[in-house]
This record gives sequence, C-alpha cells and structure tokens, in this order.
Amino acid sequence: MGQPRKIIYLDHNATTPVDTRVLDTMLPYFTEIFGNAASVDHEPGHQAQQAVERAREQCAQLIGARPEEIIFTSGATESDNIALFGVAERYAHKGDHIITCVTEHKAVLDCCAELERRGKRVTYLPVDQYGLVDPDAVRKAITPQTVLISIMFANNEIGTIAPVAEIGAIAREHGVVFHTDAVQAVGHVPVDVNAMNIDLLSFSGHKVYGPKGIGGLYVRRSRPRVTVAPVIYGGGHERGIRSGTLNVPGIVGMGKALEIAGKEMQSDAARYREWTQQMLTRLRAELGEKNVALNGHPTRRLPNNLNVSIRGIESRSLIIQLKDVAISTGSACTTAKVEPSHVIRALGFGDDRAYSAIRMGLGRGNSLQDIDEAIRIIADMARKLRRLA
Repeated sequence: MGQPRKIIYLDHNATTPVDTRVLDTMLPYFTEIFGNAASVDHEPGHQAQQAVERAREQCAQLIGARPEEIIFTSGATESDNIALFGVAERYAHKGDHIITCVTEHKAVLDCCAELERRGKRVTYLPVDQYGLVDPDAVRKAITPQTVLISIMFANNEIGTIAPVAEIGAIAREHGVVFHTDAVQAVGHVPVDVNAMNIDLLSFSGHKVYGPKGIGGLYVRRSRPRVTVAPVIYGGGHERGIRSGTLNVPGIVGMGKALEIAGKEMQSDAARYREWTQQMLTRLRAELGEKNVALNGHPTRRLPNNLNVSIRGIESRSLIIQLKDVAISTGSACTTAKVEPSHVIRALGFGDDRAYSAIRMGLGRGNSLQDIDEAIRIIADMARKLRRLA
C-alpha cells in the first residue's frame, strides 16, 4: 500500500485534532484512574474527583473565573441550552424578554426559537456589514421585562469579535444577565469574565485541541450571583445544574488543552494573523482584487479565521473538488442543508456572496508551506470552475 494522501487541514474553526500532550494526560483516566468522581468514599473515586477539580481550576484560570463557577457539560451546545433555558425559567418571575443577535450560532438561535414557541419574547438584533452588533442597539432593546442578553463572543463563520465588554457593561447597568457563546474565543483570544461583566459563558474542548463531547459553562457566583434552572435532572451533580456521571477523561483533557492554550495563545495568534493576511493577499493576487471579498471585520477578528467570497464560483462546488485541502462553507454544526449562510446574508450582501463564501481556519499543525500550497490549489480550482461556468 502507498502512503496516504496528505490533506492540508484548514478547518480548525470546525474542530481541532487532540494535542498529543492532551492525549497523554487523558490516557490514564480510561484504564488506571477510572473511578467515578462522585464516589469519593474510596481512593479510585477520590483520585477521579481530584483530577476533575484540577481541570476545573485550569478552565477557570484561563477566563479569570473561580473554579467553583465552572460547570462541566457534554459540549457547548448543551452549555448554550442550559444558559438560555435555565435563565428563562429561573427568572420568569422577573420577565419574559431575551435579546440576541441574528448571526448567533444555531445552538443559540434554535433555543430562542423554542423559547418563543413557549411564549417568551426574543429580540434579534441586526449586525453591520462586518458582523458587529451595536452596543447602543442592545441598550435600546432592553425593557423592564428583559432577563437575558446572549451575544456571541467571536463568530464561528466570519471570525468577527463582538464588543463584549461594552455589552457586558450595559447588561450590568440594567441588571440583566449576560451570556456569551465563547466557543471560538476561549483559548484563542484573551477572555476575562470579570473585566467584561460576563455572567454566563459557554466553551468547548474540541475547538482548542481537546477531545470532543466535553464542554463547560461558566456561571457567576457573586457580584451578582447568577442562578440557572437545571435542564437535566438526576443526581444533583455540578451544583445541581447538570446531573450525570462526569466524563473524567474528557474533563481532564479539556483542562489540559486550556492550560496549554493559556501558555501558547499569544504566539499562536501572532503567527496566524500574519498567515491569514498573506492568504488574503495571495488569493487576491491570483484571482483579482475585486473578485475576493473579505467577510467579517478586517481587524477585529479571530487571528486564525479567514472567510472570503470568491466571485463567480459556488462554494460547495469548489469544496467538493478540493481533494487535498479541507475547508468549509461556514458552520459545521448545521447539518447538511444546502442553503446560504445566515451569517453572510445578515451582513447585507445578498445570496450570491453567501453562496460563494468559504471559511479557512488555521491551526497548530499547519505550516507556511501548507498555506502557500493550499492557496495555489484553491485559486487553480476557482479558475477552473469559472471556465466551466
């Protein structure tokens, strides 16, 4: 058998490979330290509990939280569900109004749609051409019945970073709970829940070189204390917010991944910023300045994300033809529906730009040689598809 074909993986906003340092840390918790973290009356259970609490500290440290404010979940989708449904139920005596944004991840938008079916009122704020929410629009949308503001920290498709601190300050001023889906941000850009007045924050392991199937929810415990109603019942684990036997290997892996991210985030980000700018410059040189439009904010963006629309091509056709490069049309968390990105559409450019958008996400395994080769392949295929069209 020949060598397997190398695929240049540029879809790190969808998922990342598990870092070997993370895997090495996890392995003993499958076969050697395998106790149930809730069974603390014997040594195996106590060892598992200690590992979980160590991971809780690692997660908390990266975002400026306290360990007891971290709740472990099965992933960020569950974290978002707990945040939205949990606040809507717990604060129902105060009001029934929620504020969010049109470019949120489906994990938030679908929760909002279900909450509306249950009688809640949701305001969906627009964004500008760069995908930014106006903090003044948030302020104006608040009513005496508003119980929650949920605005994504960094967009998973276009990489735009929201004015989170400004929105957090507005929420605090009005006594409204502020949640942010920070899946793309945690481990990639600085996050400080206290400086930014964040009350609830969702994060995930597999976006930061940890395992899939594990995530977390930060829940503020003081100044002010925030409470959420449980979505899953049974056993009272995780402060009664999220019952169920803890995924100890996954938790250990996510904790280690976030610890590594805290040490390497700055140097990684500097490298990715340089490379994404080179990629944009190269694509425009190959295909024409006017034929490659940047989606998202030019500077206020994730360092490893590049989303562009290439005029005259259909992005899914391009991606299917790229056998040696892995990129995407946008969110990997929306099942295989062939429809234009709701995020690109919300920028106000129309369906043509949405249908021609591709997302490239850089990661630790990439090299400058990978980037150069990938851009050459993408540009060649785009020209070929144009000729065929």
